[in-house]
Amino acid sequence: MSVQMDPVAADPTSTATLTAVAVRSKRGRRVQFGILRNRKAMVGIVVLAIFILLAIIGPWIAPYNPDTVTPEGLQPPSPEHWLGTTATGQDILSQLLVGTRGVMLVGLTAGIVATLISVIVGVVSGFVGGIGDEILSLISNVFLVIPALPLIIIITGLLPGAGGLTVAFVIAVTGWAWGARVMRAQTLSLRRRDFVEAARANGEPLWRIVFFEIMPNLTAIIASGFIGTVIFAILSEVTLAFIGVTSISDWNWGTVLFWAQSSQALVQGAWWWFVPAGLCIAAVGTSLTLINFGIDEFVNPRLRSTAANAGVLRRKKIRARIGFTPVYRGAAARGQKEAQR
Repeated sequence: MSVQMDPVAADPTSTATLTAVAVRSKRGRRVQFGILRNRKAMVGIVVLAIFILLAIIGPWIAPYNPDTVTPEGLQPPSPEHWLGTTATGQDILSQLLVGTRGVMLVGLTAGIVATLISVIVGVVSGFVGGIGDEILSLISNVFLVIPALPLIIIITGLLPGAGGLTVAFVIAVTGWAWGARVMRAQTLSLRRRDFVEAARANGEPLWRIVFFEIMPNLTAIIASGFIGTVIFAILSEVTLAFIGVTSISDWNWGTVLFWAQSSQALVQGAWWWFVPAGLCIAAVGTSLTLINFGIDEFVNPRLRSTAANAGVLRRKKIRARIGFTPVYRGAAARGQKEAQR
């Protein structure tokens, strides 16, 4: 009677191979969803998602018409008006909900357009080189010195009907150059790396080298440029509305601050008129910054390992510094302090 053995059990090499494949697949899934396990990134994504949701449904869920004038002027927060009322009795919560759409539309539109332009110009300029690099660098230098805010003020003065999309377009056109310069420099350092040369030697097409070899190494820079442009666009939109350059009939957070300042809300002690708008601006900026930190930690191996072991390092009283060897500050440090005493 013949006994047939399992080929996998008979060949230890096959078992090791299957184990390695399983480990690699598990590691791939861990890397794929690693950004979602980063606390900073998750907090930022949740807060930003809330504001994007409010931008979509805000005008529909607003309890009152933000333009409706009532006799209930300068009422503090109450069950009827959760964030109080203005000097003319307008509901502040409704103004913030309606104005969220304009602020987020300008910020995200300007960030997406400026990031696309900077990626195309920066990567092409750094990877192609030659006369193309010279021409694109010259164009970037020209746009680098164009001031965005004065140009927006001039355009809105010449075009009284200019809305948020016009402001977003001007910010995007004037705000892509610095990101393109950074990406060009990084692309110049990447195009002669060993993995890029190996891809060329294997006959990989140009588009595949750019998208699969160069672009993944620019993730942190692209994210940083996008977030910086979005924050600058939001602050510019709020600033223009606050100083009365854009239309004061279109509600956004800057318009709320404009009317609060015009009615001397701070002097009258109506903190509920300007504090919520300021907190909204700070919350959006903080969420974008946390997302940037999370992406940076996910892309950078040193930051990723330090963030993953942050709790263990704290329990062992090891102070981790990026670029330095972690130093144990436990019993030895206490002994040195006691000796000095």
